[in-house]
Amino acid sequence: MDAFYPPLGFHFRVEFDISGLGKADTYFREVSGLNLELEEESIVEGGENRFTQRLPVRAKYPDLILKRGLVGDSNLSVWCRKAIQELDISTATVWATLLNEEHEPLQSYCFVNAWPKKWSVSDFNAESSDIVIENLELAYQYFTVNT
Repeated sequence: MDAFYPPLGFHFRVEFDISGLGKADTYFREVSGLNLELEEESIVEGGENRFTQRLPVRAKYPDLILKRGLVGDSNLSVWCRKAIQELDISTATVWATLLNEEHEPLQSYCFVNAWPKKWSVSDFNAESSDIVIENLELAYQYFTVNT
């Protein structure tokens, strides 16, 4: 009998098609925004007062949010800051891949034409010993799921 075990969400990797990125630019502690939604349009019919027609319009994708410990010399951070500070925006393909215990891909999410929308660093606090977290928020056109 073959037992099914859902995969664990802590073993993953993130990759970018940006040249000059180092190994540290692939390590993240959290990836969020992996969901799909359909936008809808409400249409009111004349003479029908019990309900409105709700029709699907297009897919809607939230921003991709990546969190990691602050990396000192990071070309990924440079890519983000150049886009935001200098409006030198270049898009990239981003892959977030869930891995199994043998480090093999279980499922991969491919984000097409991603660009930096927001870059932030966590607060500095002398009363705690938390690591400094860098947050990257990326907008993109759409994503695909590959198994």
